[in-house]
Amino acid sequence: MSYHSDGIAPHGGQLVNRIATPEQRQVFLSKADFLPRVQLDERAVSDLQMIAIGGFSPLTGFMNQEDYNRVVAQMRLANGTAWSIPITLSVHEKVAASLKEGDLIRLDNPAGRYIGVLELTQKYHYDKTREAVHVYRTNDSKHPGVQVLYNQGSVHLAGDVWLLEREPHPLFPKYQVDPAESRQLFKELGWKTIVGFQTRNPIHRAHEYIQKCALEIVDGLFLHPLVGATKEDDIPADVRMRCYEILLEKYYPHNRVLLAINPSAMRYAGPREAISML
Repeated sequence: MSYHSDGIAPHGGQLVNRIATPEQRQVFLSKADFLPRVQLDERAVSDLQMIAIGGFSPLTGFMNQEDYNRVVAQMRLANGTAWSIPITLSVHEKVAASLKEGDLIRLDNPAGRYIGVLELTQKYHYDKTREAVHVYRTNDSKHPGVQVLYNQGSVHLAGDVWLLEREPHPLFPKYQVDPAESRQLFKELGWKTIVGFQTRNPIHRAHEYIQKCALEIVDGLFLHPLVGATKEDDIPADVRMRCYEILLEKYYPHNRVLLAINPSAMRYAGPREAISML
């Protein structure tokens, strides 16, 4: 994607920040033992982080039914803003039945650690086959995205979220550059035109060619490899990142390339996912 640093607004018009302030965090922590809990899987943790840092702007939480239905059918939020992938939090019926709309819900990571809160505004059922056919263009359960969809809960929880704390990435802390920071870095570097390049794959010759062509016509190249949840047989993120590091160390001009991780999870949704990464 191409980006001009002289005033282009974030998608939807505002860069979202749903990271709790120290004061908010203390309030949320004080309620920890009294809140109903939902345990997130790896993908939901990525989604929570992406919402909180503004990577999914203008979303401030997990989608309600109106947004979800229009995204699935028309690739638009309810207000008409372009959006191609549902960002939802699913739970099984038994969990959903224990939660009340209007409650504050504690969100735990897969290890059971308290990492965020959901202001629950809506619970709703959805059609998994409909989502599979529209988003992934197949209902084949062998497809990795469809497989995740079919295995997840049958009820979506909607509402605004807060991430308690933005912690350094466990593997790539020096490459953790969130949207607000990347925008500031572009200004400091004096870049007026930027090409962003995102993939989950190790960089290969066609990628290198595209990137070198981009450097011929813009001020800066923003390399943004995805390091969130992927399928088990994908090449590990540390290997993929090392490929990029070697290029930066040995080949690319240091003052014209910025490497930063994208913490989003991989959906394997083809064209729809390509649009969402723009």
